[in-house]
Amino acid sequence: MRLSAYFLPTLKETPAEAQIVSHRLMLRAGMVRQSSAGIYSWLPLGFRVLKNIERIVREEQDAAGCQEILMPTIQPADLWRESGRYDDYGPEMLRITDRHERDMLYGPTNEEQITDIFRHSVKSYRELPKLLYHIQWKFRDEVRPRFGVMRGREFLMKDSYSFDVDKPSAMRAYNKMFIAYLRTFKRMGLKVIPMRAESGPIGGDTSHEFLILADTGESEVACHRDFIDADLVASDIDYEGDLQHLVDGFTDKYAATDDERDPSKEKELGDALVIARGIEVGHIFYFGTKYSKSMGAVVAGPDGEDTALEMGSYGIGVSRLVGAVIEASHDDAGIIWPESVAPFKVGLLNLKTDDNGCVAACDGIYAKLRSAGVEVLYDDRPERAGVKFADMDLIGLPWQLVVGPRGLKSGTVEVKERKTGERPEMPLETALAQLTA
Repeated sequence: MRLSAYFLPTLKETPAEAQIVSHRLMLRAGMVRQSSAGIYSWLPLGFRVLKNIERIVREEQDAAGCQEILMPTIQPADLWRESGRYDDYGPEMLRITDRHERDMLYGPTNEEQITDIFRHSVKSYRELPKLLYHIQWKFRDEVRPRFGVMRGREFLMKDSYSFDVDKPSAMRAYNKMFIAYLRTFKRMGLKVIPMRAESGPIGGDTSHEFLILADTGESEVACHRDFIDADLVASDIDYEGDLQHLVDGFTDKYAATDDERDPSKEKELGDALVIARGIEVGHIFYFGTKYSKSMGAVVAGPDGEDTALEMGSYGIGVSRLVGAVIEASHDDAGIIWPESVAPFKVGLLNLKTDDNGCVAACDGIYAKLRSAGVEVLYDDRPERAGVKFADMDLIGLPWQLVVGPRGLKSGTVEVKERKTGERPEMPLETALAQLTA
């Protein structure tokens, strides 16, 4: 994409409403614009990052054996009355009435909807287990939305749901999602820590949050120091095998959100205790028969008797992850995207757009990178070099390929790695080989 044709409304000054790094940089880098309190439009650069994160989430859910569906954003209130949550959920739920005076709601989550689908579709234990997921926009009417996409009212979520005939089977599904989450966040360059957590309005007695440590975290958390340097999960996982030992390797070490902290255990840890602030990026729940019993979701068991389904739900904040990655990876100049989620891999800078040699060289490099499948943002604007460098650092592409007339005379270009800041000169062919590897 040529930057001269790209819609990238960057800002030099930080808007007053932006309180944390990710919000400031997303606004300044032209990724989002606020529509109303806690609701954002995603502009081309931000949307590309959002779709890359969504792709990684989808790939890891598929690898774990989940099947993708798509449920609506608007749900009938009657389903929530069946589960008992319609009145219990509180003012965060956006309740609406359609033209026929039917009570509806903008879904904050989908346990009732998926239970309704499943109870009408599956009748025998022989059809179990099943793991279903969708990626959909949700709405929660936060009393004080803040921190940009980190705590908005409208947000993109991945929800998956497990259905099993008994608790041991349900815990195998829980373990699958536990490991799949570690793999998902690792691919995004995030160091996450699984922590015991409250189940809240979802319900159930087993729950873990996945948090990254950041100064701007919403709550104080505590964990064993071993989590900080641990390689959380191996690349090869047999999801049909026994994953309990892997999960135990994490849950045996102390890690808890603010509501679940244990002062006596923290005292025992001594110097091994780390207290920090955390940002939640995922949450998993086992809630057994909470919804299946109240909504009549049963199957014929091995003995022919009706058995209430054992269920769990597993959420990842897809849009929130955009902000979380920035919180974890930035410097004073701007964002530093991990390559896996970056909107473009390479920023190509033509330092002299009125020089025919530079233009011809950059056009050729642009064509070669694109033909090699490399996503490139080509800064062909007639701007000063300083402006181009500042914009590229702000939007945080992993690599910058800098072309100027002086270097071209000797057949060299500069290749800057955004993460390290190093900008060595090298022959053009060497640079192309490096960036297309």
